[in-house]
Amino acid sequence: MISKIIKILEEKTNLSYDQVKEVMTDILSGKTSDSENILFLSNLAKKGETDDELLGMLDKMNEFALKVVPKNKGTIIDMCGTGGDRLQTFNISTTASFVVAAAGGIVAKHGNRSSSGVSGSADIFECFGYDLNQEPLQISKILEKHNICFMFAQKFHPAMRHVSAARKQIGKRTAFNLLGPLSNPAGVKNQLVGVFSIEYLDRLPLIMKRQGIENIMTVRSDNGMDEFSTSSVNRVCVLRDDKILMNVIDPEVVGLHKSKLHDIQIKTKEDAIKAFVGVLNNTANQAMIETTALNAAGGLIVANIAKNFEDGVEIALKTINDGKAFSLLEDFVEDTGDVSKLKEIVNG
Repeated sequence: MISKIIKILEEKTNLSYDQVKEVMTDILSGKTSDSENILFLSNLAKKGETDDELLGMLDKMNEFALKVVPKNKGTIIDMCGTGGDRLQTFNISTTASFVVAAAGGIVAKHGNRSSSGVSGSADIFECFGYDLNQEPLQISKILEKHNICFMFAQKFHPAMRHVSAARKQIGKRTAFNLLGPLSNPAGVKNQLVGVFSIEYLDRLPLIMKRQGIENIMTVRSDNGMDEFSTSSVNRVCVLRDDKILMNVIDPEVVGLHKSKLHDIQIKTKEDAIKAFVGVLNNTANQAMIETTALNAAGGLIVANIAKNFEDGVEIALKTINDGKAFSLLEDFVEDTGDVSKLKEIVNG
């Protein structure tokens, strides 16, 4: 099956939704070799993935995934980027997720270790003793209690181990970089997604609309970040009520200060942890705090808490300033990890 598909892709011919689902069944069942997987992903990327191809891959990934069934009432969201911008910024979406949850949102965070950056969301949670291999029922209880949880991609998408070697050998972005953030195990219908290419800014909401997503916001910053930045303007696409709207968000227009990219960059995992805690504890630099607030504002809009970015930024900054964000982190770590590690970082 896969050899036939590879030949079709070599001829730059698009695959049907059904063809993709069929070959993905073989790939995720471990019936294909690493060399075949490399050829499939490489030729697909060279040709350029169609919406049908991406949707077929995503649907099959979700079929093979473990599922979390949230018990929370209300709008459950996720917020993450596709990664790969190689700008070595701190863990913005993870930090912003705690701000959103502390402000009344519900965040079922899905993530992995970093593939190209210094530290991924999994590294942050693991640092505080969070068990990355918890079962779905336990994750559901954590989400119900704290309005935030973390689902480790490697745990919830075990079939993806069959393509890990091929992805490493390719060493470049493949379709899976885009699909990872879209394959949330809790089946969230509301999402903020940072994209690595302007091409996907409006394409991705259209793909997700076909999946039954209710409310999605995609963002790409003009400085290359796959998240909201306070050092440049941000291109935004919103799918809401079956309508797609494009917008440009200037940080200064929504009440924030213009920053420099180097103000939010890190070099080590220790830097990443300090930045994460520092923002939530309101001791980090202004650029880190305001970058988090801008991303949290996007999450608060998706969560139907904020009406617009000005409103969202105000709520996010207040949540950080009044200690609610850090209080949530303390409670979360005390319940799910080792609070002494958090105290160690706070006390220097």
